[in-house]
Amino acid sequence: MLNLERLRILHAIATYGSVSAAADVLHVTTSAVSQQMTKLERETGQQLLAKNGRGVRLTDAGKLLSGHAGRILSLVELAHSDLEAHRGAPVGELRMGAFPTSVRGLFPQALIAMRRDYPSLRAMVLELEPEPALARLARGDIDLAVVLDWYNKPMSLPGGLAKEPLLDDLADVVLPPGHPLGDRDEVDLGELADDDWIAWPDGGFCQEWLLFTLRGKGVEPRIAHHAEEHHTVLALVAAGLGVAVTPRLGRGPLPDGVRAVPVRHTMKRHIYAVWRSDADRRPAIRVAVDALRRAGEAVAAGPEGPESLSSAGSCGSPRR
Repeated sequence: MLNLERLRILHAIATYGSVSAAADVLHVTTSAVSQQMTKLERETGQQLLAKNGRGVRLTDAGKLLSGHAGRILSLVELAHSDLEAHRGAPVGELRMGAFPTSVRGLFPQALIAMRRDYPSLRAMVLELEPEPALARLARGDIDLAVVLDWYNKPMSLPGGLAKEPLLDDLADVVLPPGHPLGDRDEVDLGELADDDWIAWPDGGFCQEWLLFTLRGKGVEPRIAHHAEEHHTVLALVAAGLGVAVTPRLGRGPLPDGVRAVPVRHTMKRHIYAVWRSDADRRPAIRVAVDALRRAGEAVAAGPEGPESLSSAGSCGSPRR
């Protein structure tokens, strides 16, 4: 009989392209992956992996079995979904991953509602940036992810995932005390062409978005500083060392004299709940999505809409 976990490992190698990548996403050592593949080859009586330079490739038998493994794993998920749907009520454990400002801005209200209305459901949230959240969702480590993309730079989802929008989150430019545009009701990004910028770390999704957006407005940004931690960004702005972009969801108070000014062409993030398509029938998924959507509606319908939220971190988290 084929071992399900060994099939999961083979499928991960096929999906992520190498033994080391599969080990990373499964949180095991490369040695453990190799040992399990040796056992799976012994079980099947066929060679599944072959050397390819310094790495490996799937043999024809490996590709054949990997295709079956993907369908088998999907059927296992579907069986769990059907059993939960048969019970008719959300029960058991629901594991969710979300970028930190959504954990801060959406999850307290959503988790309280879920605990109140469905006491047999154990909902747990883990702070994760969007890309690792999607990777962990795809391999089954979590059941639902809350992710984001930007209005002008959509994020592509891997196959086999479904999504539902939760909230559109506006972003502002944060200006230091005494900035010439600080008393304006709105600014155009082109008016900041001569300013220093405090940006996210190089190579990240939001840093790439920032460069893409500014260059689209004819601004070649002069990046003076890179910072991940929210309070560091605001401290640098407060010291007059540059300007920055900050979304509104989950924002904390701004330092004295720092002003968050809306952008004329409106910058916004789209925030989504994402889950595996084969888990569609799980009541717990629908309950969580509905609770998060209602939390998003409450944010948007606050005393002055999302604008009433004081300034938050950056792209995805108080650390980004």
